Amino acid sequence: LFCHKTRPVDTPAMARISKKIKMSKKIPVTILTGFLGSGKTTLLNHILNDQTHGMKFAVIENEFGEIGVDEKVLSEVVDEEVIEVMNGCICCTVRGDLVVALKNLYKKVNQFDGVIIETTGLADPAPVCQTFFVDEEVQEKYVLDSVITVTDAKHILTRLAEEKPEGVENEAVEQVVFADKILLNKIDLVEEAELEEIEKKLKALNPTAPIQRTKQSQISPKDVLNICAFELQRVLDFDPEFLDEGAEHQHDSTVSSVAMKGEYHVNMMMLQKWISRVIADDGASLYRYKGVISVRGMDNKFIFQGVGMIFNGGFAEAKWKKGEKRESRFVFIGKNLDHEFYRAGFLACQEDKPLRFPVGTLVEANIGKWTKGKVIQQWDEGNAYRIELQDKKRTNVWAPIDVDAYVRPVSVEA
Repeated sequence: LFCHKTRPVDTPAMARISKKIKMSKKIPVTILTGFLGSGKTTLLNHILNDQTHGMKFAVIENEFGEIGVDEKVLSEVVDEEVIEVMNGCICCTVRGDLVVALKNLYKKVNQFDGVIIETTGLADPAPVCQTFFVDEEVQEKYVLDSVITVTDAKHILTRLAEEKPEGVENEAVEQVVFADKILLNKIDLVEEAELEEIEKKLKALNPTAPIQRTKQSQISPKDVLNICAFELQRVLDFDPEFLDEGAEHQHDSTVSSVAMKGEYHVNMMMLQKWISRVIADDGASLYRYKGVISVRGMDNKFIFQGVGMIFNGGFAEAKWKKGEKRESRFVFIGKNLDHEFYRAGFLACQEDKPLRFPVGTLVEANIGKWTKGKVIQQWDEGNAYRIELQDKKRTNVWAPIDVDAYVRPVSVEA
């Protein structure tokens, strides 16, 4: 379980590192990296849900921005594992928190067999990896097993070719270069010829990392866990300053995140219209977006995620638990985002006012023509009203929003 692949070392410092690793039993650490929307969290959920490896993991979840979303999704499937969440870039602003988290987790070492760190999609893996070699206490307790980089077949070539301002690293390139293994994910979204072109580019950047194709991040855990793949010498060969703690990582200042969290309960139709407008206006600039939303009239959580113009969303099997705070949260990450536009648009989707018509009220419903009916339920399956029409079949229809365009008081003429 606890292993280290050895290789001839070039310096006394490296020899000491190798000797220490061999002498003590250490907790293996797997780093999951990859650009925003590549499928890292999906892969992590597959690993945690898999019953074949018989292991428990401590999870360190890192998200870009002040509000986390992924732990709300992970917590639905992980009850026994230890989860630490850090919001901010793990390679710079919260790197010190990573060291503290690792030291604290070691106190619970009897509860788990390994640590999995999922970095934010904008993280440079180098400073994260460096942590396991420059902090003596961390070095004594843990061994870096591997860096697994997940790539999105639909977008990776665009990300790799993206030009950055002077002095700013291309994170997607760094993530590929540092990989001990590369998962080429979402292969169902592109043709075979493009997959071959992608693999050629990935091999040019990192000739030693094996590439494994995946759909929806489906993979056997044994292919990525405890594979003893990280080699310090390989990293020093292409990055001689890897162990230099003074190196800095600079993010692209045009990239930002806009996020909200609170007890907001929204109207389903309004939410759909808002998301559609956001994607239509800013899709080309959106690196990643995801959210867990409380929809008025629904017991299930609405979970959405996407990259660029590709949106996925719907009601999850997970329901709001009894006594659980129904808290909506979302994050959008991209270039040149208008934060106020996003926040104001989402707040306009709220349903925080009492409905106008109590159950039993006679109303007129717009079904192409105004038809009399009776309100038989409020907030039914995400709709403001369920109305029973006064026809022979007593047809049931829904008014999604409490406005006169859908439902109105019975007119005097009627």
